[in-house]
Amino acid sequence: MQNAALEALGLAPEWTYEAIELAPEDFDDRVLALPGEGFAGVNVTIPHKLAALRLADRASETARAIGAANTLSFTADGIEAENTDAPGLIDSLPEAPAGARALILGAGGSARACAWALREAGAEVAIWNRTGARAAELAAALAVTAVDADPRGAPLEASTYDLIVNTTAVGLEAANAAADGAAEPVASLKALPIDADSLHRKHVVVDLVYGSSPTPLVTLAHERGATVVDGLEVLVRQGAPSLRIWTGLDPPLDVMREAARKP
Repeated sequence: MQNAALEALGLAPEWTYEAIELAPEDFDDRVLALPGEGFAGVNVTIPHKLAALRLADRASETARAIGAANTLSFTADGIEAENTDAPGLIDSLPEAPAGARALILGAGGSARACAWALREAGAEVAIWNRTGARAAELAAALAVTAVDADPRGAPLEASTYDLIVNTTAVGLEAANAAADGAAEPVASLKALPIDADSLHRKHVVVDLVYGSSPTPLVTLAHERGATVVDGLEVLVRQGAPSLRIWTGLDPPLDVMREAARKP
């Protein structure tokens, strides 16, 4: 996706984007060595987002407020940290979420970024997690609401919300297995507290999970007529501002989208 954008911007082959796999214990030393190797910056994913913020010399207000960074830039003055997860979510939505009732599924780093972004954009935010204590802790930290629901018991009534954002890993394995013809993907929905029958076309459903096939939640939301934003669209919207930070140019979203969706 990023390499396709760099080519469209006329920056290839001088600029390239590559994957670097790191164990947590190697993160600091490897990242500190990258500027000397000609790197302009990096995107950082789980489990390194907290370490990225800690390592940076400076951080944006957004990254500090969320408590994690997914983008580092190497400058003459040191390492600068940014978090594009939050604006990426907002940019991917079909309309501004101000006044919407939003339900976040999960309580990890992505959930924190999404909850913060939606709260800042004026949404009324509630957080659910399989471990209720984690949802309560995150909700308290962000001054939003925690909801308690056991997936094995009565599900949440989706009609209570306008926007549902899945930040859990539920559906990833099922979606990939379904693409291989090896599983019944709908079964994974049992791990989420959503009443499928209460989803309908008034809802906007965002699933941060992406794989080689639509996730069960995305499939269900389409079937129920909801407006759907899948994980690949969010990925494009998160990657674009990172590229803008590094190059100073406006990223070609259509090119990035097409590249991200290639089989």
